[in-house]
Amino acid sequence: MVDPRAGSPAEPKDLVDLDALATAYYDRTPDPDDPAQQVSFGTSGHRGSSLDGAFNEAHILATTQAIVEHRARAGIAGPILVGRDTHALSHPAWQTALEVLIGNDVVTLVDAENGFTPTPAVSHAILRLNGLGAHGQVDGIVVTPSHNPPRDGGFKYNPPHGGPAGSDITGWIQDRANELLRDGLRGVRRASTDETRDRVETYDFLTHYVNDLGSIVDLEAIASAGVRIGADPLGGASVGYWGRIGEEYGLDLVVVNSTVDPQWGFMTLDHDGKIRMDCSSPHAMASLVAQRERFDVATGNDADADRHGIVTPDAGLMNPNHYLAVAVAYLTEHRDWDAAAAVGKTVVSSRMIDRVVADAGRALYEVPVGFKWFVDPLLAGSAVFGGEESAGASFLRKDGSVWTTDKDGIVLALLAAEIQAVTGRSASQHYAGLTARHGDPAYARVDSPATREEKKRLAALDPDAITASEVAGDPITRVLSHAPGNDAAIGGIKVETEQSWFAARPSGTEDVYKIYAESFRGPEHLAEVQDAAKAVVSEALT
Repeated sequence: MVDPRAGSPAEPKDLVDLDALATAYYDRTPDPDDPAQQVSFGTSGHRGSSLDGAFNEAHILATTQAIVEHRARAGIAGPILVGRDTHALSHPAWQTALEVLIGNDVVTLVDAENGFTPTPAVSHAILRLNGLGAHGQVDGIVVTPSHNPPRDGGFKYNPPHGGPAGSDITGWIQDRANELLRDGLRGVRRASTDETRDRVETYDFLTHYVNDLGSIVDLEAIASAGVRIGADPLGGASVGYWGRIGEEYGLDLVVVNSTVDPQWGFMTLDHDGKIRMDCSSPHAMASLVAQRERFDVATGNDADADRHGIVTPDAGLMNPNHYLAVAVAYLTEHRDWDAAAAVGKTVVSSRMIDRVVADAGRALYEVPVGFKWFVDPLLAGSAVFGGEESAGASFLRKDGSVWTTDKDGIVLALLAAEIQAVTGRSASQHYAGLTARHGDPAYARVDSPATREEKKRLAALDPDAITASEVAGDPITRVLSHAPGNDAAIGGIKVETEQSWFAARPSGTEDVYKIYAESFRGPEHLAEVQDAAKAVVSEALT
């Protein structure tokens, strides 16, 4: 249910107490026996709030030491890059991490201007330095909880391949960090603040990233066409990047809001009445959507700029699935990439992408949720594009080589401007053309209550547990527990018919399971699919 204040400007009562947040970070000691206060290092890193005992200095001390030990086990001897976003907890956690890295004699590189660092800039830097080959293996840490509310902190690790760490790495880091917590952090080595300041080294993330953008996006076409771009960093790490991009390439680009405020008091509230920097949410993006007629393309990014939101004058904020389909259609036509390379999508992304990929004569690479599944194919060039329904994607350079192996919201935003410049039509107008050709799907995600035991059973559900033969009047054609692209477990179930599908996956943070569903027979049929999905899953779990 949407909060009645969704889309309205934040009020003083909505703002987090920054002093309380900082005090709790340093003063609160988490209970290592409480699962809610342990390190939980998934593929998006460890996230939580210091106010809940879930993101405190002890967590960062333990996690950074665990990363140091993982590097030793893996033979990673080169420098480590450390970036951060604009969340209030990011700076203290960044400082804590630096002290542990220096205390362990790890060569540590931070932003040359002491600025904020988008996730894609860190991925780009890892790949660039490893490509040069003169530094030993390089990896990175990004201190960010992505689009989470201002009270949260986040901490994630990218190994030398530049993308999100796989579960083999994150599982080890998590377990070792919790061992250190239980042992009172006695295994943590830490330098003083002064020693850290003297020994830390720098890397110019901004310049290397911005100067290389011409290898992936046609910025000359954007400049020549005079495309009017409005870029909203949403107070995040891309705040220093958009102005430099406009200057460097002579673009008609306006940074619509350059404010950095760790309370995010300038935001409009998300669907649940919380402040959340979700550039795929029409509620969080309401301020930019209201300005859409000023620009040919308006874009938003989340706090670490790995996600994108695309706003056009004719349609407002595009649905992420719609834009992914447009991006795939455009890129497969306007890039001279290896024809045998596939297009990657997650199992919960729109089937419109499947139809676009088939129309382009390419193979589809369908994987579970998580950008980590696109890392190896992007590195190898066996996939030209990888995208998630949550507004995250990356693709190859014009020459077919890898750009980033993590999501890049800046590049996906610039691509929307390239599409406008080269074709003279907005991304939303292109999507209208796709629906005329392939049909107009209705897509939605809803949550349904589930106990921890039910979530556990759902994650391990076997296709044979689905006894239904039809969904909303259509015969079931396939039931999946593993993704067809790489045979990796979905962590739930996907049920398909000719004209619709649904997927059910347990939430990692709440006592609910998520139902993703889509129908090419319209919104009313989608509602029937959703009802059927709940019934099918409920029966399978009993």
